[in-house]
Amino acid sequence: MVYFDNAATTPVPKAVADAMYEVLTAHFGNPSSQYPIGVEMKKAVEGWRAVIAGALGCPAERLYFTSCGTESDNWAIQAALWQNRHRGRHIITTAVEHSAVLEPCKLLAQQGYEVTYLKPGRDGNVTAEQVADALREDTALVSVMLVNNETGAIFPVEEAARAIRRSKAPALLHVDAVQAFGKLPFTVKKLGADLLTLSGHKLHAPKGVGALYVKKTTRLLPRTLGGGQERGLRSGTESVPLIGALGEAVRLLPPAGEALEHIQKLNSLLRQELAQLPGVVLHSPEDALPYVLNFSAGKVRGETMLHFLAQREVYVSSGSACGKAKPSHVLESMGLPKEQVQSALRVSFSRFSTEEDVGALVEGLKEGLAQLAVGS
Repeated sequence: MVYFDNAATTPVPKAVADAMYEVLTAHFGNPSSQYPIGVEMKKAVEGWRAVIAGALGCPAERLYFTSCGTESDNWAIQAALWQNRHRGRHIITTAVEHSAVLEPCKLLAQQGYEVTYLKPGRDGNVTAEQVADALREDTALVSVMLVNNETGAIFPVEEAARAIRRSKAPALLHVDAVQAFGKLPFTVKKLGADLLTLSGHKLHAPKGVGALYVKKTTRLLPRTLGGGQERGLRSGTESVPLIGALGEAVRLLPPAGEALEHIQKLNSLLRQELAQLPGVVLHSPEDALPYVLNFSAGKVRGETMLHFLAQREVYVSSGSACGKAKPSHVLESMGLPKEQVQSALRVSFSRFSTEEDVGALVEGLKEGLAQLAVGS
């Protein structure tokens, strides 16, 4: 099997699965219980929190566990607007955010908020100047992803943070770092983020666990009330096995720069091979995070090519896993021709990807273009 859909979800290494199994079978105490096995697991949860916080460059107490990146995004948006509820009802985001940001913004627009959607250029990039020009005195929230999940474009979050500080806007900066954490070197302080979200299953942890970073000066509105877990802001017994697996996955991450070198070689190799195929057009910018490469599959519809490759056990994506086979709103926002949007494929690497995998993908694409493009 050749797996190139890591932006959708990643395989769980045996070491991470073993860590989770150990918690499930041998360390099942409730962290809220007062007897020894409960206290033991409370200490373990805080230890895993510290590991993840260390990778983000923040104090452990600024990190809250959630069920996924979507929950974290929703909570962050809610928190920022609640904090600035008396200061503004204007939101800035991009037209190419994940649906976990775009859908809440649509709902907020129906409730009287004004939302400015920044559109990328044909290269998929959004500029800091666009953010600066959109800022107003009533801007309550700027929500910008660090890495786009469909093109790999890296957005100028640090510059956006500086633009907010220079302006008179009370805006808080939320960063969706789901596709960046563990792949792109950064710290929350360097980014200037007030809120930042991540998801476990994008970095070789299981599905069902994520986290939200909250700057000390940012006040969170409680997500769930009840037993007082997560410092009273997200009540409910902690999913200790999933938190443990996330902590182990983060602990096992290689230095981001070291992994980037390997991924860049694979990305460059694939770009070279794709340049030799008829009708293939690259959509990802040259300076994109190399973990993601988006391109059009010539005259063949993306979904058709996806299934052709899947029959050969080569797995890619035709867009965001949350897009439900709809045309990519990211590529449409870039102003790409309809035929390129319809024939788009996304390849997303992991540190376990190999040159042999790239070779298998290219051979599959060659066969598909030869067989499927006939008569089209």
